[in-house]
Amino acid sequence: MQLEIGEKADVRIVRVKEAKLTYPNLSAFFAEVRQLVEGGTRKLLIDLSAVTYIDSASIGCLMDIYRLMQDRGGAVKLAGVQPRVETMISMTGVHKLIDLHREEGTALEAFGPAGGGKKKGKADA
Repeated sequence: MQLEIGEKADVRIVRVKEAKLTYPNLSAFFAEVRQLVEGGTRKLLIDLSAVTYIDSASIGCLMDIYRLMQDRGGAVKLAGVQPRVETMISMTGVHKLIDLHREEGTALEAFGPAGGGKKKGKADA
């Protein structure tokens, strides 16, 4: 699983560098995210701009990440969500829990100021 980890202000960014986020890759993906969260990350942005396909196991993994962040008082948002991926996420109702953003900048803004709150929003047009 190719991931790139970055940071802007107090937001950790996990960039998925795979076209498909599917079952065989999820354990490495989740392990990396868990390590960040256990290391103190409370604002997590997952950049899916390279991802054109996700499966149902990936949806479950995103929900696991959501719960992990909720348990620690944190927030997770998705950026760079492609139309096909957005459809899958919306069909499962995950978009009601995890904010979807097309652009990284708007996702970062949605976290609010450093140390700020967790705004809820819909996918940017």
